[in-house]
Amino acid sequence: MHDHGLEKLPGSGPLPDSRKFSSDQMVRWCPGCGDFAVLAVVQKVLASLDISREKYAFISGIGCSSRFPYYMNTYGFHSIHGRALPIATGVKCANPELQVWVATGDGDALSIGGNHFIHTLRRNVDLKVILFNNRIYGLTKGQISPTSEFGKKTKSTPWGSIEYPINPVTMALASEATFVARGIAADVPGMTEIITRAAKHHGTAFVEVFQNCVVFNNGAWKEVEDKATREERVVRLQHGKPLIFGKEMNKGIRLRGMDPEVVEFLPGQPPKDLMVHDEKAESPHGAYLLSKMSETACPIPLGVFRAVRQPTLHELMEEQIIKARQSAPTDLQTVLNASEEGGA
Repeated sequence: MHDHGLEKLPGSGPLPDSRKFSSDQMVRWCPGCGDFAVLAVVQKVLASLDISREKYAFISGIGCSSRFPYYMNTYGFHSIHGRALPIATGVKCANPELQVWVATGDGDALSIGGNHFIHTLRRNVDLKVILFNNRIYGLTKGQISPTSEFGKKTKSTPWGSIEYPINPVTMALASEATFVARGIAADVPGMTEIITRAAKHHGTAFVEVFQNCVVFNNGAWKEVEDKATREERVVRLQHGKPLIFGKEMNKGIRLRGMDPEVVEFLPGQPPKDLMVHDEKAESPHGAYLLSKMSETACPIPLGVFRAVRQPTLHELMEEQIIKARQSAPTDLQTVLNASEEGGA
């Protein structure tokens, strides 16, 4: 675990200058990498919060995005492949006062780390998880990842991938995550809003970021990044608002049975049967349905899919420990004979 010289700089109170969160390490990502934008957004958001640097810890696994802790002027730990989430869980449970962030990639989190991903989310560990999704293994020079498209030709799949991709948002919702969002690295205002909300969420906050690898998978998210196509391919989620999109805001999403479909209408005259987004619904079913739209002819949803409040793992742990201590026997002989008496 490293601290980048926190003891040498004043770190208490609000930090309005995002450069205070920049470490003295040279940022070693390829020119044009989407990781730069995410780093800048996170530093900006943390600077806007009334939390000192000593209260943050950034944990990562292995991959290009996992260099993130080196570039943050906070506590951090660059761990091992796929194990960022259990390590971050341990950090949070050992010191609940820390705000713990996890920087991971589509390979790190969903392949070797896939089991940890599911269980961290279902346990509602109070972590902020940013998953950088470029649909490729970039650090190891361009093999398919769990999110690569079916038929994708790479160095490891010269005839095309015969594996179906994982949808990270769908997987997060199926794991009952209490905060699930998706953004694009190139959309700084949108990412700023999402990261700010994730930072303030109580419980697991999962954010998938569409991020481009200019060297090994350039154009991975071209349809949602290109100015010529993005307004027709993206629907921005707003709580309590109907799903409307398009350059002229003349298209919407409604349900036909259980399947979403696109309908067109005159600008400013949306039909009354359009789907209305409810991020606070107790059931994740509606958000799950939205997450699957990215696999159809419908536009790709961006924004917050779900945001609900539930007890966190460390809260439940502390509550259980208190109860156990209160009911525990006070003398050694009682403890030794407990099993014989039908006790613990």
